[in-house]
Amino acid sequence: MAQEVCIFDENKPGRLARIAKILKDAHVNMRAINITISQGFGIIKLIVDNPDKTIETLRGKGLTAYTRKVIAILMDDQPGGLYTIAKAFAAREINIEDGFGFVIQAKRKAVMIIDVEELPEALEVISESGFSMLTDEEIYNL
Repeated sequence: MAQEVCIFDENKPGRLARIAKILKDAHVNMRAINITISQGFGIIKLIVDNPDKTIETLRGKGLTAYTRKVIAILMDDQPGGLYTIAKAFAAREINIEDGFGFVIQAKRKAVMIIDVEELPEALEVISESGFSMLTDEEIYNL
């Protein structure tokens, strides 16, 4: 199961540049990024090639960082790709609590990263619906 790295930091000019430099200097490759802000603080969510090294590096620089398990679902990069996934989860009353997507092959394949509370049930939906889930190695090596 893939891990997402989450960094909690103030929303101020230069913060993202600092984090990006720390990761650059540690030779950590970001595969995807999502930034959310609220009330002067931000959560930066990353898919990286080495989550454990990333956490160790960020914490070593005094940043608040943690990982959480997420599901990386491969989907078609076409209208309705996300709808197919969302409909399957809604049918089982599983709430997608957080997520973001990105394209890996234009007009062919995309990845939807999701976080759900009901992880075992979500894995059943993926299996029963015929969705492909990327392994941690596959997502880290995109």
